[in-house]
Amino acid sequence: MGISWRRLPRLVLFASIIGGLFCNRYAPAQRKVEDKQAEDEKREHEAAPADAGKRVELNLVGKTDTAAGESRRNENIYFNPVDNNALKELNVRLGTTATVVREFLPSRNYFGAEFGNAPSALLAIPAAGGSGFHGRIFASHLNSIFSARSFFQVGDVKPAHENDYGFVLQAPLWKGSRLTFEGNQLKSRGSVNGNVLVPRPDERTPLATDPTTRAIVTRFLDAYPLELPNRTDINPRALNTNAPQSIDTNNGAVRLDQDLSAHDRLYLRYSFTSQDVDAFELVAGQNPITSNKFHTARIGWNREWSDSTLTSLSFGYDRLRSQLNPEENAVGPMVSTSGLETLGPQGNIPIDRAQNLFRYAGQITHLSGPHTLSAGFGLTRRQFNGIETDAHRGFFSFANDFGHDAITNLRLGLPSQFIVSIGNVHRGFRNWDMNFYVGDVWKAGSNLTLDFGLRYEPSPSPYEVNGLNVIPYDCDCNNFAPQFGLAYQLPGRWGVTRAGYGLQYGQIFPVTFQQVRFSPPGSVKIVVMAPDLSDPMRGLTQTGQIPDARPNLYLLDPELAVPYSHQYNLAWEPNWSQVLRFQFGYVGSRSHKLLIMWYLNRAHAVPGIPQTTATINDRRADPYHAEHRWVLNGSDGYFDAARASLVMPQWHGLSANASYWFSKAIDLGSNYTNTAYDNDSRVSRSQSEFETHRDMKGLSSFDQTHALLCAVNYQIPAAPGASWVRRLTSGWEISTVALAKTGMPFTVVSGSDAPGYGNVDGNGNDRVYLIDASVLGRTVGNPDTSRLMLPRTAFGFMQPTEESADLGHNTFRKGGIRNVNAMVSKTWGFGNDMKLTLRAESINLFNTPQFAEPGTELANGNFGQITNTLNDGRTFRFGAQFIW
Repeated sequence: MGISWRRLPRLVLFASIIGGLFCNRYAPAQRKVEDKQAEDEKREHEAAPADAGKRVELNLVGKTDTAAGESRRNENIYFNPVDNNALKELNVRLGTTATVVREFLPSRNYFGAEFGNAPSALLAIPAAGGSGFHGRIFASHLNSIFSARSFFQVGDVKPAHENDYGFVLQAPLWKGSRLTFEGNQLKSRGSVNGNVLVPRPDERTPLATDPTTRAIVTRFLDAYPLELPNRTDINPRALNTNAPQSIDTNNGAVRLDQDLSAHDRLYLRYSFTSQDVDAFELVAGQNPITSNKFHTARIGWNREWSDSTLTSLSFGYDRLRSQLNPEENAVGPMVSTSGLETLGPQGNIPIDRAQNLFRYAGQITHLSGPHTLSAGFGLTRRQFNGIETDAHRGFFSFANDFGHDAITNLRLGLPSQFIVSIGNVHRGFRNWDMNFYVGDVWKAGSNLTLDFGLRYEPSPSPYEVNGLNVIPYDCDCNNFAPQFGLAYQLPGRWGVTRAGYGLQYGQIFPVTFQQVRFSPPGSVKIVVMAPDLSDPMRGLTQTGQIPDARPNLYLLDPELAVPYSHQYNLAWEPNWSQVLRFQFGYVGSRSHKLLIMWYLNRAHAVPGIPQTTATINDRRADPYHAEHRWVLNGSDGYFDAARASLVMPQWHGLSANASYWFSKAIDLGSNYTNTAYDNDSRVSRSQSEFETHRDMKGLSSFDQTHALLCAVNYQIPAAPGASWVRRLTSGWEISTVALAKTGMPFTVVSGSDAPGYGNVDGNGNDRVYLIDASVLGRTVGNPDTSRLMLPRTAFGFMQPTEESADLGHNTFRKGGIRNVNAMVSKTWGFGNDMKLTLRAESINLFNTPQFAEPGTELANGNFGQITNTLNDGRTFRFGAQFIW
């Protein structure tokens, strides 16, 4: 009788716990679990770049990782902080950080770590430090009265402020215990300034003659603000305006550390985070109203069996509830008009999602002579419940078609396409994430250290608990990931050289496999070409079919597997100076089986059928369906980088570090962050369903050739006992960090699939012909010259019967990044245990804009024009912290 994969993880968990306790009852740990974890962290990051791992501090609500040279993100470029979007936004805005991993620890997963992302975190809780009653309180304030205008802003800066405050308190309750309370709130209020493309004064009157159609067009036009374009120097339709936004983020946690005996310690921790975003609406209904609730609970037990053996067992429960709903003034369907701001929110709104994670982990560490042996496991049971939509609100697309431009078609009420999904999309998906690992750090000699590790990460197939859908792919059960490295002490001042290799596995995201909910029969996504705006479902028969409509199919490849990456690096750390530390390194990766969606069953030229938008469904190979959206492991990624770092730890109060990296990242249309879902699937579309790899191969969206990060800190020497003037001016700490990077790539597209613009296959992302090769590879980063750098005359449209044009993917670059942050602070000591610190920092000190890409759609009026920035203007933040 076979064992079901649904039961096997529970059996493995039970066996691992019992086996770990029994087999190590008499084994020889030189340090407690938390000390081992701290040692692992030290080994991993000691010589790593100063900015490595900081990308986990994603700038969702205005928080900024100023130590990494980041400026505040421009909040008017909205993204949903779900489904990997935050990481993608950071990659597109700032690019990546080439990171030489010092050592691949078998307890961690390093998928994506070469780009600067932190490796997977251990479930175990590090020990709470200190004893007795102590804590800290802190507060920071940011106010628009200290902010500079952003580049395109019209008029004065509107009032806005941000307050972040909180506390940490720790006290003993009884013998061997420590109770910790934490709490903080971040309140953001005020106006968001942004740029939108709105109708000109002569474009605000409907042209439709049918009363019903005219009323709908009027509602769409009224969704744009009454203000007329005020940045006509940039674009005839550009409006710089303001809209209110409020963000409330609350965090609270309680933790108990209890020493059960001289060898046992118990950890209990619970935390809760809530975030409510009443988003800005520069046009009516532009962004969803967002509410996130996040609960985490942890139980951990550490046991020191002897001076050389220790074990750790942990259990965790995470619950994330996300609700994203349209704002009350939204027009209903999503309305996309080429050349105007989209009337939103996006088609996947509303979302009502609850995710439960049950996490189990165990680790054994044993010291035996020159060997430090470790073994462990991690199991995560994921429950993914709720409602996910896919154009259930409806979607109208107005394009350059029917002999008119897109805005004229909007006024006439002539959409090129209507998409709507019908059916039940409430589902409950379940799956397991698993890893088992063993490792050894071997001090092979006085000048040689070797480390070995092996991870096993099977990925069982998910399933839908109500039997409404079937996941077609089986368990990906052969995922063995070896890791090894060395550190060799060279003679004299030649220092240390290190080398490492690790095979790292990613994951098939829940939002990837959950797309099966959008397929018939449970849910039907209907595509109507050239619909009637007032009644796009006209022609619905008694059988529920529309003669000129077809449903989309969402299909998962039965051979779908987990993406993986070969990562390797080499570093040399010479010992040339007692004041300066150097590191020279190379990091590379080859990633395979990356997730991508292929859009199949497109329309092609058929003799006797005119090649128009209205005949797209008639020209598909499968006459009963529209697109076949096929999710597969269809992309590879390649990354190579050389990095040089210089660190001066301390010299007469001055410390500094500088890093430069030269890198190149290319892929076949989809990179390591891609979920093959929603926006991810659309940006990775090829022009044709044939020759997909050749068509999409190019620079990755986050590729940057050059990057330089410099940080300097100076501590003005204290002057105790001197005059009050000296005491006031001494002891200050002054810091600055500067970031300079090459801009990321972008692609020029036609902007319409209609005859005369694209191949009329029912899918966007058509590109154009390159007429003037001299423009190829240009950096377009100045609003004053962008149209000259990217002239319309350099490109031409394809003909309807052609499958694709010749311009490549990601062949131009937007402007680079130049940013400087600065900070001053001073700390006063009171007695032995109390400190007061005051801090002031400037973000984007020189108010340098980072320009967004220009208009990339050749068919639209804003082609080649830069109308937005990716960062905000200069601002100041003030903070205070008291520690006792």
